[in-house]
Amino acid sequence: MPLAGGAWAHVPAPLPPALEWTPALVAALSGADRLIGRLAGEGGRLPNPHLLISPFIRREAVLSSKIEGTQATLGELLAVEAGMAVDRSPADLHEVGNYVVALEHGIARLKTLPLSLRLVRELHAKLMTGVRGDQASPGNFRETQNWIGRPGSGPAQATYVPPPPGLVMPCLDAWEKFLHDRSLPPLVQIALAHYQFEAIHPFRDGNGRVGRLLITLFLVERDILPTPLLYLSAFFEARRQEYYGRLQGVHARAEWEPWLAYFLEGVASQSEDALSRASRINTLLAKWRDKVVGAGLPAAVRLLDALAENPYCTVRGAAARLKVAFTTAQRAVAKLEDLKIVSQANEAKRDRVYCATGLLKILEEPAKVPAKEHA
Repeated sequence: MPLAGGAWAHVPAPLPPALEWTPALVAALSGADRLIGRLAGEGGRLPNPHLLISPFIRREAVLSSKIEGTQATLGELLAVEAGMAVDRSPADLHEVGNYVVALEHGIARLKTLPLSLRLVRELHAKLMTGVRGDQASPGNFRETQNWIGRPGSGPAQATYVPPPPGLVMPCLDAWEKFLHDRSLPPLVQIALAHYQFEAIHPFRDGNGRVGRLLITLFLVERDILPTPLLYLSAFFEARRQEYYGRLQGVHARAEWEPWLAYFLEGVASQSEDALSRASRINTLLAKWRDKVVGAGLPAAVRLLDALAENPYCTVRGAAARLKVAFTTAQRAVAKLEDLKIVSQANEAKRDRVYCATGLLKILEEPAKVPAKEHA
């Protein structure tokens, strides 16, 4: 629809669209269903899948925030949480930390609240509070026009202009209604819902991060995954230009099938990546556990589980986490250092921080994302 100044806003039609179920699209859905099903089955059989939730959430927080320009790394985030000082902008770390808070809040809230506009507002409030001041209006849908374009450009020069503020709530109400529909394959439904959320762009800022949060929460709510091990930000980041191109293809030409194929490829590739990463972490932990069990230090064995959640630790932090005396934790950390499971990560004489670099390496390695084969 036309706006003042010669700009045009895109008002997306309510979902679902009419889809052409081509053989290629059916095959893409089948492959994604098979691989996410394998992740759900084998991931649920991992010895301690709950231990991996924490580092996987933080990995997603870093990658999703990176798409928006944040430079903090996973290692820096984990180190700071363990009490180590790092040479990184506090603003970047705060932004990534807010993503962790928002995602953990969303997972907890699903026990009492379905995916809804209310939960979306809560996620946005957690994500944006204290990051960009009042500009982002944390927790509030926008009442002004926004647009996507180069810095300094106006709506007339924008790449994309979402619905005017007066149509945001009608669009969101239709989106929420679609979210509760059960007539489509779940992976197709969340792919469509993700596009629509980005098209509505209901917040002044933070839309991309909230939209990516909702993918994970949808998969958990629908019991597609028993634990939140799958995240698509690594795929979207690795093939970012294609991501924006596929969204624009829907805006401009109603090219739903290429968007769905792209999204389903992301689900398939990141399911494989998550399963491989989780399996290798558990194999490494089992190997370390075999080494530690014979040492006669139960605290050292229990400390391995803490390292699975965060490869960085301090003696004081280990004592608090394990609920043991400081000297007991000190012996546990020393034993892991003797076995070359952890090594000191800072140069302090006191308040030393240790890191299980073998675990961190698996968590930080780049995701395996297939190269783009066609436009």
